[in-house]
Amino acid sequence: MHDPIITWMMEGDAAIRYQVMRDLFDDDSAQLRRRILRDGWGKRYMEHRNDDGSWGRGFYRPKWTSSHYTLLDLKNLGVIPEAKPLRKSVADILHACKGPDGGIATSASRPQSDVCVNGMVLNYACYFGAEERDLESIVDFLFANRLADGGFNCEFNRSDGVRHSSLHTTLSVLEGLHEYRLGGYRYRLDEFSEVEQRAIEFILMHRLFLSDRTGKIIDRKFLRFTWPFRWKYTVLRAMDHFRTIGWPYDTRMDAAMDIIRGKRGRDGRWKLQSRFSGAEHFAMENVGEPSRWITLLALRVLRYVDTI
Repeated sequence: MHDPIITWMMEGDAAIRYQVMRDLFDDDSAQLRRRILRDGWGKRYMEHRNDDGSWGRGFYRPKWTSSHYTLLDLKNLGVIPEAKPLRKSVADILHACKGPDGGIATSASRPQSDVCVNGMVLNYACYFGAEERDLESIVDFLFANRLADGGFNCEFNRSDGVRHSSLHTTLSVLEGLHEYRLGGYRYRLDEFSEVEQRAIEFILMHRLFLSDRTGKIIDRKFLRFTWPFRWKYTVLRAMDHFRTIGWPYDTRMDAAMDIIRGKRGRDGRWKLQSRFSGAEHFAMENVGEPSRWITLLALRVLRYVDTI
């Protein structure tokens, strides 16, 4: 490993080191993976865990220090999915927070579940090995809230007149569906391929960030690289999902890849361009500085594009 960029990334947190080895060198080191919860960022997340197994003020409050976003962040760090404390935290959410529509409700005062949130719940719940019976109503809820264009929108079940899907929500649901398949779950699995293909086509129809009607950029925030993603859509996150599932390269990805390549600095690294406002347990990296996370994501996307 004489590449200075790789050397620099391997000087970072255990989560970075593990994913560099896994995704750039095909070395899925169990020993390195176990270290994520023992030191560095994984350990710091666990130090914020409440005595009852939650974080923050429960499932969804405050926004970024709640159980929901903390579990999503821990999943994205690559912690061992067999971790019993995290499995308990997930089970507690699934048992205590089901809404009348079968989804996980963000609060008792808002009975309609959020589609985007439930895509994320499915993502980390499957990763941490939740019981299939606890996931069935979430799958039903998500499938019941598909739009005619093949995607998903968090406002569809809460507002009249929503006819167009959201890239944010669609990608969150796709990530959840992928983890469900990886987890070996069977409930309604025969429907997943069609749902996934149509949702992916929705993203590709927009060339990842452009209006299908005008060809203009939908939201310039889609082009700003951030970590953790949480619920926010970016072209880098979308391309990383296509890499994760091994989706065949499509020329409609070209514009997004131009964006990704164009943001590489002269030193070969990528910067963290933004971070979301709101309380956090801690900041992993500083905005405006070279980012190990963004560099890793970009390099593994480039590897995917160049090798498929």
